[in-house]
Amino acid sequence: MIYEFRTYTLKPGSVPEVEALFEERLPHREKFSKLTAFWHTEVGPLNQIVHVWEYEDPAERMRLRAESVKGPQWPPPIGQFVVDMKSDIYIPFPGSPTLKPGKLGPVYEMRTYTFKPGSLPQVIEAWNTKIEERVKLSPLAGVLYTDAGALNQFSHIWAYKSMDERMAIRKTAVDTGAWPPPTRPFLLTMQNKLMLPSSFSRMQ
Repeated sequence: MIYEFRTYTLKPGSVPEVEALFEERLPHREKFSKLTAFWHTEVGPLNQIVHVWEYEDPAERMRLRAESVKGPQWPPPIGQFVVDMKSDIYIPFPGSPTLKPGKLGPVYEMRTYTFKPGSLPQVIEAWNTKIEERVKLSPLAGVLYTDAGALNQFSHIWAYKSMDERMAIRKTAVDTGAWPPPTRPFLLTMQNKLMLPSSFSRMQ
């Protein structure tokens, strides 16, 4: 299983209109494969949308994307609003939850780290020393590493009921020693964004 994370940076103020256009065209797109999640950023890099699609493998992704754009219904007409686009293909970590429909949020925190090339096995090992205690505090929506796009990255996505809950849980995790895992020797960069789901996202 793979997940495609498509991240679009939009012109300021255009997120509501872009989401409405996506929602209008989504029934056509979902004839081919279902949308996993659709978020917009609230904290971090602003004016972004992140839409996530699940596929069995890269071959299925290529086939379904080609089929979905044969008619005029997809993609939605948002070109005039787009400043930047990127696509990353992710593979779940061993033991990661699947990204699935449900109400875990509505606040989702996506933390993306770049690690030294070749260090992923050590990162997974270090992650596994801490994750059991961390997920007792708040649900892990998924943890995945990149296979195409920006390489040597992994992202972990956490769900919270509110911004205040996020702050409280992160403080507890650090104060009790439940988090973070000992991955700092391999770490090169860190990015973070807090996201909210659109009304039509399957992950709420």
